[in-house]
Amino acid sequence: MGTKVSDVMTARPRAVSPDTPLSQVAELMESEDIGAIPILDGDQLAGMITDRDIVIRAVAKGKDPRGMPAREISSRDVVTVRPDSNLSEALELMAGHQVRRLPVVDEDNRLLGVVSQADIALGAREKAVGEMVEEISKPPEGPRL
Repeated sequence: MGTKVSDVMTARPRAVSPDTPLSQVAELMESEDIGAIPILDGDQLAGMITDRDIVIRAVAKGKDPRGMPAREISSRDVVTVRPDSNLSEALELMAGHQVRRLPVVDEDNRLLGVVSQADIALGAREKAVGEMVEEISKPPEGPRL
């Protein structure tokens, strides 16, 4: 049984509404030291917005991010993962869709968390360390001297 997404994800991540101005989204990204924020419409995942979205889809196009709502540049067709998926499934989704973060949703598309490549790498490393400690702690086989 492998490590599950729910074991390594960031639970209850910060989120914004579709109407949140990009300037507020960027301020939240800075204060939380994050590069992507889920967009919720009520309790439903409605999209994701990244720091790159703000730069490429707004600033580089000469648009004013102070009043522009997040919905205008966010990604709406978001690849998601379930909390009971294993880490290898999450990595396959990330690789296949060229994304570094996945929103974690329940069967009703309610946001439960976000899992990133870094979360998975740390989770895998901790598991490997745990397995190594377990192996070291095993009593030796054969007669005791």
